[in-house]
This record gives sequence, C-alpha cells and structure tokens, in this order.
Amino acid sequence: MFTTIWFILRASFGWSLLILFTTIFMVNVVFRNHMPDEIIFLPLTGVALVMGISFSHVRRVRLIASKVDSSTLANRQRRQIEIPLEAGEAFELVDAAIRELPGAEDTDSAKDSLQIRAKIKRIDPYQANFVDDLKMLDFLTTKRNQILATITPGDGVGSLTLICEPERPAWTDLFLVDNGTNLENAEAITRAITRRIAERRRKEKASAAQSVTEKELTVAKLNLLHAQVEPHFLYNTLASAQLLTRADPAAADQMLGNLITYLRHSLPRTEDTASTIGEELERSIAYLDIMKIRMGARLNIQIQVPAELKALPFPMMMLQTLVENAIKHGLEPKTGGGTIWIIARQHDGNVAVTVADDGNGLGTEIGGTGIGLKNVRERLRLAYANTASFVLVGNFPSGVAATITVPVTNTTDKGEQHA
Repeated sequence: MFTTIWFILRASFGWSLLILFTTIFMVNVVFRNHMPDEIIFLPLTGVALVMGISFSHVRRVRLIASKVDSSTLANRQRRQIEIPLEAGEAFELVDAAIRELPGAEDTDSAKDSLQIRAKIKRIDPYQANFVDDLKMLDFLTTKRNQILATITPGDGVGSLTLICEPERPAWTDLFLVDNGTNLENAEAITRAITRRIAERRRKEKASAAQSVTEKELTVAKLNLLHAQVEPHFLYNTLASAQLLTRADPAAADQMLGNLITYLRHSLPRTEDTASTIGEELERSIAYLDIMKIRMGARLNIQIQVPAELKALPFPMMMLQTLVENAIKHGLEPKTGGGTIWIIARQHDGNVAVTVADDGNGLGTEIGGTGIGLKNVRERLRLAYANTASFVLVGNFPSGVAATITVPVTNTTDKGEQHA
C-alpha cells in the first residue's frame, strides 16, 4: 500500500510542479498579471487527472504481476535469466521469442556480439489520455517501446540480460507511465523462453525414450539374427564322429575336439566384451578342421592373418558365416573340392577380413540372397551403421570372395556384444 501511495504522490508532485510553472507563465505572460477566476481549476484538474492515470497504471500492474512494488511499477524493466543452453543456441532462442512479440518491428540481431535490439509498437490498453491530446506536450508521449537483449556466454549456459523500456528519455518517467506495457513485454519474453526450453526438453526426453526403444529392438533383432545358426552342421558332425569311432577312432577324437572348440566359441556371451579376429578365426579353423576330416584331400586351407590383427575387435559369427557359406555353396558341391583362404588386412583405420574360395562361384543359388549373407548385412548395419561394409564378388579364375570391413577404433554394439 505504501508503495502505491508513494508512486501516485510522486507522479502527482511532478505534474503539480509542471502545472504550477505553466499557470504562473500564463498569469504573467498571457493574462498580464490579471488572473481569471477559472484559472484556479487548471492545477486542480490536472492533478486529479494525473492521479487517475497513475492509479490506472498501478491497477494494471497488479493485474499483470499479481503484486505491486517498485520493480513492477517501473516503466523500465530489467531481467537476468540463466538459459541452460550454449550461448549460440540461447541467442537463437531469445531472438525467436522477441520476434514473435505482438507489435515487434525493426528487430536487429547480431549473433557475433550476442545482442538483439528491437522496437515494439506500443499498444495502449486504454484510450488516449489528456497528455496525448495536448500537442504541445507531444515530446513527452511515446508510441513505441524498445528491447535490448544481451547474451553472456558461460560454462554450458547463456546468461540473458533483458531490458524493456519506453522509447524516450529516462527523465520523462517523472511524468509519464507506460501502463505496464514494458512489464508485459518482459513477462512475455520470459514465458516464451521458459516454454521453448520446456518444449526442447520434452523433445529430448522423447528422443531419448525413442533411442532406448530402438536400442532394445536392435538388441533383440541382433540376438535373433545371431541365433540363426545352421543346425545341420552339428548333426552331420556328430553323425560323422559316430561313424569314425569304429573306423578311425583317432580321427573321431580329433573331430570331437574341434567340435568342442567350435561350440565353446559359439555359446552366447554374458560378459561385456566384444569378440576379436583371433577368437573368430579360432572358431572358423575348428570348423574347417572338422570339414577337412569329412572332405579329406578335397579341401585345402590357407590362413593369412597377421598376429597383430588378432586382438582387434570383430563382430561375432560373421567370419564363421562366410566360411560356412564358402564350404556349403562353393567347395563341397564341387567334384574336386578346392581351397579356402582367410585373409585379414588393415588400412586407413579399418580392418578388412576376406574369405575367398575357388569353388563353383556366383550363381542363382548363391548370389548373396541366403539367410546367412542377409544376416551379415543386417547385423553390420545395426552394429556399425554406415561405418562398416560387406562386399561379395567373383574370385578369379573361379569361386567367390566375400569381404567384411569394419573400423578399428569402433567396437561392436552392445547388442552385438551380448548376442
């Protein structure tokens, strides 16, 4: 209450002095020391109007801010707002909020200096008062407000200094009120910033939730793809070992040993580690040794994998898929059999592993449309996105060469690791 009374008295006092000097001037100059009786009503009427305008300003400020104090009653509003964004992002957010203010015009923003200046057309909530009607006092009136916004960079945040004021000198505040229009502008910009940050946070949460869902689906899909192992190999190996136990026990024992090695590397992993080229190569060699016993002299094996590459991460079961595909579609159906090569090379931050054979070659049945090769492509896409590749080409003079290239510095996806 005291603040309201003081505000009204201060405005009335300022206008009283102005009206008093105006009255003295009129008496001494206009009426030449002959003061009409009606002139006495001029100061009283002026003070009454000023008190009414000041009271309207107070009431409107209360409607806008729900409180009346020296800061809300002021024609010039200052806000210090911490925005939890980098300075550049904070600048763009504030710039958009100011440009969308009703009556915004002449907006000038400089991203390098992180400053925004704008002129806002003043929308008077009431009809023009007597000051506006007095053309002789037109210099005291204002048609626009102005805004100055400055962003100060911080550690991951931008500190906004916001100034909303009338487009006129500060001394005129002794006589004029803005009817809370600058308070409205400051509150509107603050609300707009809060709304935009909240909307940004909602989008981030929605994106994070979507990412979690997509990752869970990816893990499930990887596990499903990884589980699609050719069961016939296991059955055929056990059947072959059973026959060899009677005809060649030593060969049967060697086959079962290789099968144990193969199965040990094929069991699902529970630890949070990726497979390596060395581990995948050991599994594939165990498989090839089994096939060597079954195919005899029809199968030759050539391994060209440098020792320093064996510790590099490599997705599980993909090398094995290429080896099985080469045996099943390339060498086993070929009457004289042939040779299978496993080659690893490192180049430009990538490691390329190639499985080649000189078997039957590409045909209608082995053009890369089988479930094994489809799984390789899909698992590479899920685990490495666009940073890995799979190429299937014809080998010279016959056979097929399949190459998987993955980045050396990138490990397989979590889902691939647990597949």
